[in-house]
Amino acid sequence: MAGVEGGMLGSCSCKIGPSILNADLSNLASEARRLMDCGADYLHLDVMDGHFVPNMTFGHPVVKSLRQHSDAFFDMHMMVNRPEQWIEGMRDAGANLFTFHIEATDDVTGCIRKVKESGMQVGIGLKPKTPVDVVFPYVEDVDMVLVMTVEPGFGGQKFMADMMPKVQALRAKYKSLDIEVDGGVGPSTIDMAAEAGANMIVSGTAVVRSDNPRDVIGQLRGKVDEAIQKANLER
Repeated sequence: MAGVEGGMLGSCSCKIGPSILNADLSNLASEARRLMDCGADYLHLDVMDGHFVPNMTFGHPVVKSLRQHSDAFFDMHMMVNRPEQWIEGMRDAGANLFTFHIEATDDVTGCIRKVKESGMQVGIGLKPKTPVDVVFPYVEDVDMVLVMTVEPGFGGQKFMADMMPKVQALRAKYKSLDIEVDGGVGPSTIDMAAEAGANMIVSGTAVVRSDNPRDVIGQLRGKVDEAIQKANLER
């Protein structure tokens, strides 16, 4: 599979992933290069099927096309029903991390197993109304947990600060877990996310539509690195 093979997850270091949902989709390859050149660690690609969420975006043919122009780590946020049906297509398209929603399948363990067998890394996402403890039985078997800080489906929403106790609960139990937050994250909200324990930061509008994406990515990274260093000193 093309792109970054393994190694990115598991260190609980700061990782910044711009969401290309907010980018110019008519120039996806150039947008991907621009964001990676500005210091992004990975790209966050939102896949929506019009059923799990009301919006629709793109599927594996677009991902496969983008892969031909980018060696970035592709974090696939699968906002789809029956995510099992998408695993093979995304693997073949060159995806690195397949993050499905725990609310979207009746067989979470089976979905995790199938993603791993495909060779991709696996993440589990939680919608805002889903209690965090439902993911605890699966944390040891996944590479990352995504805490949504907006209702999934559309970009540009306001950050939900009341999701931070979920992040805190995960970090308290799993010190080395990669915890991702997605939705409304930017310079004005990064302190809350970083202090709660998130280390993987998805930022759409704040980064992609900034006049200086490099500077915004640097601000986000600085806050997360600072929080990680503080947490390490307190252990």
